[in-house]
Amino acid sequence: MNTNTKKLVMSSMFAALCCIATMIIKIPSPLKGYINLGDCMVLLSGFILTPVYGFLAAGLGSAFADIFSGYVVYAPVTFLVKGIMALVAYFTFKLMKNKAGNTFSRVIGGIIAEIIMVLGYYVFEGFMYGFVASAINIPANAVQGVAGIIIGVILAKILDKGLKNINL
Repeated sequence: MNTNTKKLVMSSMFAALCCIATMIIKIPSPLKGYINLGDCMVLLSGFILTPVYGFLAAGLGSAFADIFSGYVVYAPVTFLVKGIMALVAYFTFKLMKNKAGNTFSRVIGGIIAEIIMVLGYYVFEGFMYGFVASAINIPANAVQGVAGIIIGVILAKILDKGLKNINL
């Protein structure tokens, strides 16, 4: 199998995993959103795939979850926010891993990416509901972010050995 086919297959798989992880557990948040486990797959997309493929897998998979779950108004913002999260995770990991190690680099990349997620949805919901009202979702998004970092870093550590044989 050539490299382009591998990238496409892995990206499609990660898009599906982002979608499923986002949809499988949905805990409603105060302002019509929901807490989910999709961020672990978004971060994993960034840690494992190349920047463009990671962006597309995380963005499309998460946006499709919003569409399939009836949160269509969130889908465009989700596409951008989750795609940017994957980019941040990728570049932070690549820039830091040689000096700081894989795990620490992923944690830092995850933290920065999740801050972007919290701020992205705060701004979006601020325009929809008002900025004072949108602040109520910050704690819920932060909890989702922490869970995403923990699970994403653990999964990346588990997958490290197996993915060395797949040249992406």
